[in-house]
Amino acid sequence: MEKEGVLTAEVVSSCISNPGHISTGLQHSYHHLSLPNHNLRDVSVLCNYVYLQKLELPHNKIKDLSCVSHMPYLVVLDASNNEISDFFGFQPPKNLKEVNFSHNRMTKMKDLSAYSSLSKLNLDYNRFSEIIGLEQCRKLTHLSLAHNKILKISGLASLPLTHLYLRGNQLETIEGLESLKNLQVLDLSVNRITSLSGLQNLHLLGSINLEKNLISQIQECKHIHDLFLLRELNLLGNPVLEQQDYRLAVVFLLQHLTLLDQEKVTVEEKVSSVNKYDPPLDVVAARDHMTHLVYQLMQPQVLFDSTLPSADSPYPMLVLTGPQGCGKRELAHRLCQEFSEYFAYGTCHTTRGPYFGEENGIDYHFVSEEEFQNMIHMGKFIQTMQYGGHRYGLTRDAIEDVASEGLACCVHMELEGVFSLKNSCFEPRYILLIPTKVEKYTNQLKSRDLYTQAQIDTAVSRIELYANTNRQRPGFFDNVIPSDDCEEAFQSLKRVMKEYLLQDEQEEGENNNSVGHEPEEKPSSPLSRSRSGTLTSHSATALEPLNSSNRNYFTKIHAELSPQKSPAELASIRRREQLIREAIVGKSPGVYSQLFKSPVQTAPSSLQNQDSGTHLCEDSSSDESRASSGLSVSSSAGALSGLVEPLDISVLDQTLETSKGQTSESPPPGADQQTSVLSSDRRPGSNVKAVLPPIPKGRKTPAASSPAPSPRPSPKPAAGEREEVEDREG
Repeated sequence: MEKEGVLTAEVVSSCISNPGHISTGLQHSYHHLSLPNHNLRDVSVLCNYVYLQKLELPHNKIKDLSCVSHMPYLVVLDASNNEISDFFGFQPPKNLKEVNFSHNRMTKMKDLSAYSSLSKLNLDYNRFSEIIGLEQCRKLTHLSLAHNKILKISGLASLPLTHLYLRGNQLETIEGLESLKNLQVLDLSVNRITSLSGLQNLHLLGSINLEKNLISQIQECKHIHDLFLLRELNLLGNPVLEQQDYRLAVVFLLQHLTLLDQEKVTVEEKVSSVNKYDPPLDVVAARDHMTHLVYQLMQPQVLFDSTLPSADSPYPMLVLTGPQGCGKRELAHRLCQEFSEYFAYGTCHTTRGPYFGEENGIDYHFVSEEEFQNMIHMGKFIQTMQYGGHRYGLTRDAIEDVASEGLACCVHMELEGVFSLKNSCFEPRYILLIPTKVEKYTNQLKSRDLYTQAQIDTAVSRIELYANTNRQRPGFFDNVIPSDDCEEAFQSLKRVMKEYLLQDEQEEGENNNSVGHEPEEKPSSPLSRSRSGTLTSHSATALEPLNSSNRNYFTKIHAELSPQKSPAELASIRRREQLIREAIVGKSPGVYSQLFKSPVQTAPSSLQNQDSGTHLCEDSSSDESRASSGLSVSSSAGALSGLVEPLDISVLDQTLETSKGQTSESPPPGADQQTSVLSSDRRPGSNVKAVLPPIPKGRKTPAASSPAPSPRPSPKPAAGEREEVEDREG
């Protein structure tokens, strides 16, 4: 009978298993029957087996399952790979949970509200064109309708589905899934889907299979960017794979992925993707610095006034930074006007157009994108940044124009520029100007009528970026000033500058001098910062500029110089030592060493070097040789040929006392030892320019080791005469 496709009791008895007891407990029953690949057509004999709980009849030729109506305890039914065309053609067992009707001939779904316990339903490889009748299946968690003819997703509203498989259908859009809040696994492979829109609210999704669809844009991943539990994504067979850097772009957009296109996502890929598409500010700054450094090295090498080391500190700079429109540019201009004897404005380059009232060459140098790129390739920039779709950059020439006048450079920039500048050899003081009243700041931006609403929103959002940088990087900024009121901010900035420039202490020192007190020594370069990052505080103990521990470039120079020197180099060193000695004792002005002391019109003292025959010990950079602070190549090159040991400050104290006793005229009480003011036509609106003065008042000359000086000091030689003396000595 089995050969004819009719199931017999003998066959059933040989295949039944899992014995148990019936409800009375007096008779035995069998709960599991499995009959795969028996070529069965008729299974009506199963009507007698009412206690079956699991029935498996795969790979037969069964067309009728009405016998299931007599199995009230049935839990699992597997009738896959048969010839069934009647969808659930039997009375519903009240406990039926799992049903597998895959690979049959069903064409239309019907209402399954009577199957209240149904949790898993497999309808793969049938002929369904729509999903209906499942609305009342409140326990259905797994639904598979792969390889049917479904055109759209519907009829799944409010179902507790966790797994949904719709592979191999005719779907073109993802819709009807918005209410499936419990969905965790979704298979939409082998369809015609072009967009991932419709998945953005499924926050429990952990796996999405979109293999062999029509997704062509990487930007489609933005729809699933906020699905933080998503771990697996398969986009194999989509046109999007042909786009450049496809994998890195997807990994960047979906940082939480662990498996992409069936390959594990490595930590290295995640880091590379972030560094490529949204690198941290310090990474961008490091890349820009390397670019500028390479292009600079390709140009002819020259010595710059703004970077040659002096006897105590590098070139002083001041940087004002803050969000867009916070007033840093206006404050920079006012500061340069108020402290014109100390600061000059460093004009940056930009590719954006001028705002109303801005002047080319004063506020910015406005250039085209092509010209900006050419300047990069020429090694012109020391710092560049991109903000708001435009490029900004600070050139070496902008700083050099200020440094050649013996002034400190004051510039303003966004936070990206600060990160870039911190990679360079410059060590400015950084002052953060930050709004504390967001509403007032927003109204100020709107009142200017210069920015779009998107630009205003971006500027406001960056306030927190500046605040976080200040909190997370202690010492990144040297001072923080609220910028809500422009006038108050400028007054605060003036107070900070006076502290940096030691003007308050200088005034106190002059008052003390007038009553017979000797002023304390002050740091010689207030706007400098040590290589280790320690700030020079105006309230700290005075630093000795000739102490090697306070000289930023000592180690760098020492490593570059050769211990072997030719006679010409030794002669040059002796000449530089003499010039430095003269600058230290006040005969000639130093280079940047006393940049921030107020100049006077006359020099009351004409101290002479009383130890002209004795050379300094090996340790000093010799760029002190120019009275106007612009270092010539010929006079500065010798500074790189040797080192001298740091001077003993006690010797300087004794010599200065001796020198004071030998001057023909004593300086009036409270007057500093400073040089005369020379005229300059390089700064419009100013007829005078402070020559860099000697060391601070109170520093003493070294004790004389040469023969006793004559009773009257010889007059200070003129500039031309001094050059002749230097040539004879050299």
